[in-house]
Amino acid sequence: MDFSNLGTVLMEAWPLLWEGLQTTVFVTVVSLVAAMLLGILTCLMNLSKIAPLRGVAKFYIWIIRGTPMLVQAFYLYFAVPQLLQATIAPDFRLDVITASIITLILNAGAYIAEIFRGAIQSVDKGQMEASRSLGVGHATTMRKIILPQAVRICLPSLVNQCIITLKDSTIMYAIGLPEIMNRSKAYVGRTMESFATYTWVAIIFLVITSVLMLVSSQLEKRMRK
Repeated sequence: MDFSNLGTVLMEAWPLLWEGLQTTVFVTVVSLVAAMLLGILTCLMNLSKIAPLRGVAKFYIWIIRGTPMLVQAFYLYFAVPQLLQATIAPDFRLDVITASIITLILNAGAYIAEIFRGAIQSVDKGQMEASRSLGVGHATTMRKIILPQAVRICLPSLVNQCIITLKDSTIMYAIGLPEIMNRSKAYVGRTMESFATYTWVAIIFLVITSVLMLVSSQLEKRMRK
C-alpha cells in the first residue's frame, strides 16, 4: 500500500471523478426538489379526512419503506419496462438517469412525507382551531401558519434526508448510472489503484456532507432567532 501516490492518483482520476460527481449532484438535486413536493403532497394526503387519499398515501409509504432501494431501482429499470413492453407500449424504454431519478424521488418522498407528518402533528393543535375560529380557511391556515412552523421543526431531519439521498445515489451504480462510484470503479479497473481512488471518493463525500451539516446548523440558528 503506497500512501505517497495519493496526489498522483487524484490528478489522474480527477476527470473521471469530476464527471461522476456532476452526475451524482445532478440526480440528487433534481430528486430532492421533486421529492420535497411529493413528500408534502403525500403528507397532506395522509392527514386528509378523505379515506381514499389516506389509503393511497399509506400504501405508497408502506411499499417504499418496506423494500430496499436496490430492489426499487431494479424494479423500475428492468421490471416496469418489461411489463409495459408486454402490455401497452412495445417500444417503451427507460434510460438509466431517468430510472435513477424516479427511484430516488419515490424513496426520499416517502421518508420526507413521514418527516413532515411528524412535524405537523407536533405543532399545537390550538393554533389550527384558533385560526379557523377567526374565519381563516383550512388550506390558508396550513400554508401560512402550520407548515412554516413544521419546516422549522423538521429542518434537521430534512437536511439529514438530503444527506442520505446523496449517499444513496451511489446505489444507482448497480443499474449502470455513471455516478462517482461508477467512474471511480472504471479508473480502478484500469490502474488497480483501489486504496487511493476510494479514499478520495470517501473524502469527496465527507466534504459535501460536512458542508450540508454546516448549512443546516446555520439555518437552525437563523430560524431560532
